Amino acid sequence: MDFLLAFANSLPGALGQGLIWGVMAIGVYITYRILDVADLTVDGSLATGGAVCALLISMGWNPWLALLAAVLSGMMAGLVTGLLHTACGIPAILAGILTQLALYSVNLRIMAVGDAATTKATLAVSVDRHSLLVSSRYIRDLGLSNPLLLLAVLVAAVIGVLYWFFGTEQGSALRATGSNPNMARAQGIDTNWSKVLGLVVSNGLVALSGGLLAQYQGSSTIDMGRGAIVIGLAAVIIGEVLLGKVFRNFALKLLAAVTGSIIYYVVITLVLRLGLESTDLKLLTALVVALFLSIPYWKGRYFSRGVRKGGHANA
Repeated sequence: MDFLLAFANSLPGALGQGLIWGVMAIGVYITYRILDVADLTVDGSLATGGAVCALLISMGWNPWLALLAAVLSGMMAGLVTGLLHTACGIPAILAGILTQLALYSVNLRIMAVGDAATTKATLAVSVDRHSLLVSSRYIRDLGLSNPLLLLAVLVAAVIGVLYWFFGTEQGSALRATGSNPNMARAQGIDTNWSKVLGLVVSNGLVALSGGLLAQYQGSSTIDMGRGAIVIGLAAVIIGEVLLGKVFRNFALKLLAAVTGSIIYYVVITLVLRLGLESTDLKLLTALVVALFLSIPYWKGRYFSRGVRKGGHANA
């Protein structure tokens, strides 16, 4: 009984984390499913968004403007990856690794701006001293200060804007580039521009998630984005496996990625309550991703009915 009460008490926190990382999962969905590009920039751009947002809030900026600056910083990171890939001919996965590597040093310097230190690995933004949009302190409140309300609205707004964007000519070109780049080029689409745009939009969303996460947890840390790509993939895959048959509309597919993120954090919370050490979370994440990646293969190989050869007798 005590275990169930403790687990239920932890659910609001898991939901808050799931919504924040769900925004990042949407960004991963854009590159992984729509653009068909393996982008490893996200481990760095999430931390960049958090660093920029935390720095500007500590300098007295409005938290909304700080969040906007975080998005722009993530878009710049995506632009660098896109140009390395398209203009320099570097494979997408290596371009992402290069940008991610460079961002580690950049993020250390961002958080040390205005400080005597050359680099800084952590930058705190206390809710007692700064105006924050979301804070884990109020996660169980029943009033408007509860961050779940704003996070739900932001997730809905992100899905709505992306649903509109991918219905435009440029958004359709981006989807065509990921689906069949050769056919897209035959239709006169600049596929290089579409790839860069997709990476820019994706990393902007990832940085938005980083800015929200920095406010939610009250600090920006240099390693806050470590393993982000794996968590994003886990959310996307969990959502597809559990809801793919039901959610066929594009907006619902994005919602499935957010739902997958929430389920992931609920499972993580449950496992931690069962006694797993926090140091084993990376191992658990890898196992969860491997399991959900394997489920479609197992279903197709072992549980689908064999296709009959030949027609019906009365055909």
